[in-house]
Amino acid sequence: MQYFVVQSDEIEGRLDVFYYLPEFVELEKKIRKITSKTLGDYSINIAGGATPEKDEPEKYYADSPDTGVPFLRVQNVTESGLNLEDCKHINFDTHNGMLKRSQVKEGYLITKITGVGRMAVSSVAPKGFDGNINQHLVAIKTDSYQISEVLAAFLNSDIGERLAFRRSTGGTRPALDYQALKTIPIVFNASFVDIMQSAYQQKKKNETEAQKRLDSIDGYMLDELGIKLPEVEGKMFFVVSSDEVKSNRVDAYYYQPRFTKLIQTIQQAPFENHTLEAISTQIINGLDFREFTETGIPYLRVSNIKPNSFDISDVKFIPAFSISKDIELDSGDLLITRKGTYGNSVIVDDEHKRMVISSEIFRVVLKRDNVNPHYIAIYLNSNITKQLFNRISAGGIMGHLSQAALKNIQIILPPLEIQNKIADEVKRRISEAERLKAEASKIIEEAKHKVEEMILGG
Repeated sequence: MQYFVVQSDEIEGRLDVFYYLPEFVELEKKIRKITSKTLGDYSINIAGGATPEKDEPEKYYADSPDTGVPFLRVQNVTESGLNLEDCKHINFDTHNGMLKRSQVKEGYLITKITGVGRMAVSSVAPKGFDGNINQHLVAIKTDSYQISEVLAAFLNSDIGERLAFRRSTGGTRPALDYQALKTIPIVFNASFVDIMQSAYQQKKKNETEAQKRLDSIDGYMLDELGIKLPEVEGKMFFVVSSDEVKSNRVDAYYYQPRFTKLIQTIQQAPFENHTLEAISTQIINGLDFREFTETGIPYLRVSNIKPNSFDISDVKFIPAFSISKDIELDSGDLLITRKGTYGNSVIVDDEHKRMVISSEIFRVVLKRDNVNPHYIAIYLNSNITKQLFNRISAGGIMGHLSQAALKNIQIILPPLEIQNKIADEVKRRISEAERLKAEASKIIEEAKHKVEEMILGG
């Protein structure tokens, strides 16, 4: 337990212990000796957004950029700039009507004020930008684009984040109100921008190279298997014989020519092909558990399973108990996500076999004769199988895979020597991609450290 004393003349309005933690107080004192300026001094206007009603989306949202403007959410605001890959759009009437006050223009500083993770993450609206924001962000108008850039660089630094976090309230879902936001002290130095932009450019370059390594995996595997994916023209009308429909689904989507030609390509490959059922001894669902604990057994959910890798950065825990043999993991087991982001596959190793899988993940126990588990996971993560997963999935918006459908998925199975070769080469490419990503993260951390030294040095 931590104890500390706060003098009466140090009380600034808030009476909660969190605000007066010694590390916050000491940092604030250091910054206040360097600058008397706050974010409010650089702000001409601060406006928060709102989220339109979701029960009548046709009134507010747009189908494309051509019929509306970007509607920014927390995930669109990053330290390296706006990310519009998964950006929603609102129509012009909403933008110019009920959300007119929260319009975002070129050069505005866009800052996160609620949610988990880092506080006050900021981006600058790029040249020619016209958009809007939801209630978890604020749009800050400043005197110039360059001023907004310096403010963003400072707020995105570790020092800026701690100063913002100190002013947050709300516990598990912290938030900053406008007045608290405006009191954040700002050390203004244009050099911050050059340092961080150079780092972000190098980070982007590394990440692009890493993605190239990952994107090359499919082509490499296809070459080794001696197959070429067919080019199929999309058809609105096609004919299916009654024999093909027997004991199968009756929806048109399932029988699209692109799927049937893909199956033909797999069957015509120069190597044997088998169903997943034929090369496995068990396909089992995991455990449905929703009462998480602070410690215990790590509980793997769909979000923790990525193609050929685990991501346990946000892993949950469940109480320790005697694990049933059916769901007890072993090295070499194949895990496949079955719901939502379905079809992601990974092989269990010694590090992860003490974990429990959720009911939305399949455990597949593979036969070990003439089967390299890592090759099977790589094949299932390929574009070939992703298309087949899309074909057999059910459930509409929240798609899922059934055991019955999964058992019949077709897998090209070359001799073990070729499986080993493919697995080893793909592991090498994945390892190289991870190295590039790690270097990218290190570049950013070093740049932030340099900015921090400049801030504290005045």
